[in-house]
Amino acid sequence: MKNVTDSFVSLGHWPYAGSFRFNTDILATNPINLSVVLGVLIFFGKGVLNDLLDNRKQRILSTIRNSEELRRGAVEQLERARARLRKVEMEADEYRMNGYSEIEREKVNLINATCDSLERLENYKNETLHFEQQRAINQVRQRIFQQALQVALGTLNSCLNSELHFRTISANIGILGAMEEITD
Repeated sequence: MKNVTDSFVSLGHWPYAGSFRFNTDILATNPINLSVVLGVLIFFGKGVLNDLLDNRKQRILSTIRNSEELRRGAVEQLERARARLRKVEMEADEYRMNGYSEIEREKVNLINATCDSLERLENYKNETLHFEQQRAINQVRQRIFQQALQVALGTLNSCLNSELHFRTISANIGILGAMEEITD
């Protein structure tokens, strides 16, 4: 602690800067010292400074050249990418148009196939109806024929005696025999 107080006490022994005066001591003045130091630095440091500036200039120029080359490369890549994009867009449009036309073709083919199927079903239905009508007509004819035959047999049995019946059967057998000879 004594050292700290001693330092404050010693401040009291410093002379006061009461007035401004001109210092005639040339070596003690800063402008002359600075000019000498600057002169020495310029004389001896001129080459080093020029080399440093030239190196810096070359690095800057090299960086600019590299940047220009990179920019040109990037521009070329951009143009190639744009050309590729245009090509892909044209192919996509072509695929889209082909896809739409293919879809339309498939739609038309499906409609045509459906119409053909409907037409076949309609024809099958008509054939089935015609067949069923013919079968119904044949059944009705058969029943009418059977009923007519039964009525005729009933009439013949009631009207015929056994001799007439025997002659009728013989005549029919003769007709059937003649028909058989004609067909052979």
